[in-house]
Amino acid sequence: MHAALFPDLIVNGQTVPHTAVAAETQNHDAPAGKPGIAWRKAANAVAIRTLLVQEAEARNLTPDRQELGPGRHETDDEAQIRTLLEVAVDVPRPDDDAIHAEWAKDPTRFRAPPLWEVSHILCACDPRDSEARKKAQQRAENSAKQILANPGSFASHAMRESDCGSKASGGALGQLGPGDTVPEFEAVLRDLKEGELTPKPVLTRHGWHIIRMNAVALGAVLPFETVKPKIADAMEKAAWVRQARQFVDRLVACADITGADL
Repeated sequence: MHAALFPDLIVNGQTVPHTAVAAETQNHDAPAGKPGIAWRKAANAVAIRTLLVQEAEARNLTPDRQELGPGRHETDDEAQIRTLLEVAVDVPRPDDDAIHAEWAKDPTRFRAPPLWEVSHILCACDPRDSEARKKAQQRAENSAKQILANPGSFASHAMRESDCGSKASGGALGQLGPGDTVPEFEAVLRDLKEGELTPKPVLTRHGWHIIRMNAVALGAVLPFETVKPKIADAMEKAAWVRQARQFVDRLVACADITGADL
């Protein structure tokens, strides 16, 4: 990416080095062949960080850098921004009435973890290997067509075609709960109804899966007192995010910025 192709980022008279924006681009997606999109996203992110650091300096904040992990500390900018937001964004803990009102909107949202009884057929591959991925996908699609035409053949197909050890039991994985499988597999389980089969194979880090939901046991609805702390935490976090965004929007509205489209 040639930085000279992109305009200088200037925030309240401070010119931000192109290298800072270029380094940020790795954190932003863009279509192939369109580096300008990633650059603009990065410029926006860097502009906001620069604004926040400028505001922290204007308030004469002197933060201590916190340890993020063994041998890893915040940068000076990260420490300044964290300290600024701690000072500028003050969110009170929601009161009992507000928490109860949130819970009462739909108490069935708050359940014990579900249990899924699942069978699958795995056509294994490394998804990063495009050739292997295509071959495994073709195998999986062929099996899926045959099984959809004859649902009773699932177990025999699993025993013959699956690359998972569960093939010995006709593909049965037994009962699974949240966290028992990789996230991309679990995401499919959350949408499958009892007796349903995935109409198309599903790709995970292990390969292509044909998944059948044999049975679903939804977790029991939890009483208010059990979920009250979790609801309060979620409400407080959402309120903090809203207020932080509003604080940034106010800084942007008062700032003189070129080279970003805030």
